[in-house]
Amino acid sequence: MRLRHGGGETVHLGYCTNVHPAEDLAGILAQLDTYAVPVRRALDSDRLGLGLWLAAPVAAALAADEGLRGRLRAELTARGLEVVTLNGFPYAAFQAPVVKHAVYHPDWTTPERLAYTLDLARVLADLLPDDAARGSVSTLPLAWRVPWDADRADAARRRLDALAAGLAGIERDTGRVVRVGFEPEPGCVVESTGQAAALLAGADPARLGVCLDLAHLACAWEEPAAALGRLAAAGLPVVKVQVSAAIEAPAAAVEALRPWVEPRFLHQTRAAGCGHAADPADPAFAADDLDAALAARLPGAWRVHYHVPLHAPPEPPLTATVPVLRAALAALFAGPVAGCDHLDVETYTWGVLPEARRPRDAAELAAGIAAELAFARDELVAVGLTTQGTGVLR
Repeated sequence: MRLRHGGGETVHLGYCTNVHPAEDLAGILAQLDTYAVPVRRALDSDRLGLGLWLAAPVAAALAADEGLRGRLRAELTARGLEVVTLNGFPYAAFQAPVVKHAVYHPDWTTPERLAYTLDLARVLADLLPDDAARGSVSTLPLAWRVPWDADRADAARRRLDALAAGLAGIERDTGRVVRVGFEPEPGCVVESTGQAAALLAGADPARLGVCLDLAHLACAWEEPAAALGRLAAAGLPVVKVQVSAAIEAPAAAVEALRPWVEPRFLHQTRAAGCGHAADPADPAFAADDLDAALAARLPGAWRVHYHVPLHAPPEPPLTATVPVLRAALAALFAGPVAGCDHLDVETYTWGVLPEARRPRDAAELAAGIAAELAFARDELVAVGLTTQGTGVLR
């Protein structure tokens, strides 16, 4: 769906399909019918945006076959769906029974990660609506933080240079601009906006920037306006925003988090002091998973990398980091020019929520995604965007 900023820019809002497991074209089209079309209808929208996730094998097949890309675009159009952004963080098997650290492989020291990301950019160039200003692909923040040394850093820098050159080549070939955003995440080489500014500065700002996940930002205990200021000072554009919320627990109530421990995804946990630590992953304030945090008894209030439905916060005494989300959206759209034009709701954790909160069937999941999008739409309207024009929620 589309909104408009006061400066005149079109702002695209959609939901990320990494919540769904399909990894081949037939499965992707089936999940569009099962979920995306019902979401669009529930929202009474004539056009719904998707942050499409394509696993590496299907991305490679599409990149190699112009006819197959044309078919996917036609199938999207027939369903009232559009794509301006792809999620290129998970390489494959993102809804496997156990994901954990596997999501960070292959990383940006490898040729496989470069090839996958350029495949996605080639595909996106042909999926973009004719009137879209540009496309975006989000990706992991270089690598998990260990092992990391000078040799791996040099290898990653070479891959980023090759990525920028490849994106420039795609623009020459297609006339479409596609940018890649590196997504700071707890536990990674780039966890905070300060680390992004230090480690990504000097990258081609016309093609490379940051994907700002608002749950991750909250877990780093960063203040949104200051975080955006750091990125701007480093010359790093915000290529994409993932509109998400994490769990917060007061110091006296961290035991209430125990039912949220689950085996599929990492739920990196950060105590409030991590925002002032020299290393955001300092074990005095940080744990790489929720069960480890509970065992370590981290001090103070906690924020947990566990994406919760935007419209349905956890039961007290737990809360969601929606205030951080609101502050970030306000800062992004406060000026005369929109701070970002691609936004995704990215709650990929519906299937691992505590049993009572988990959707019982596809219809309930579609209804939940629609409710999240309506929530995000309302938050964007509250900071001054409008729903004038086509492809919007009515």
